[in-house]
Amino acid sequence: MPYFICPNCKQRSIDHDRLQEIDNVPVACDRCGFGFLFELMDDYYPAPNTGFVVCDRDGRILASGRGVFELSGYQEQELLGADLVERLGLGGFEAEQNPAALALEWGVRRLGEKIELRSRAGQRKAVIADFFPAYDDDGGLLVAITPRS
Repeated sequence: MPYFICPNCKQRSIDHDRLQEIDNVPVACDRCGFGFLFELMDDYYPAPNTGFVVCDRDGRILASGRGVFELSGYQEQELLGADLVERLGLGGFEAEQNPAALALEWGVRRLGEKIELRSRAGQRKAVIADFFPAYDDDGGLLVAITPRS
């Protein structure tokens, strides 16, 4: 049974045929009305202060959900189309160990990555990030970012 999560409000759901209606419309969020849900291999329980970022197959940001502004200081319109790693200043890993690139290249989840984020104000923040590759034909990536205490 496919598991889905809304990148905006974090509502989790399952859907047997991956369609919203009979007319081959992809599933959308019933709770907040966000236009698409992200399919996951297993059910996932994000922390209350986690923010989601959705990227295309090249790591460019397509959408950001609730909590991303609070973490980064960036409004969604400032993120759209930008490279995930560059715009959010993700660091704390060697270039060849970039978790976003590895998840996209190999199609594997990268969970519990202890990395840093650079906020819009230039502050470095310690975060834990989970990287989920997309399983549909479009490819892409869902990144769950949670502040570390």
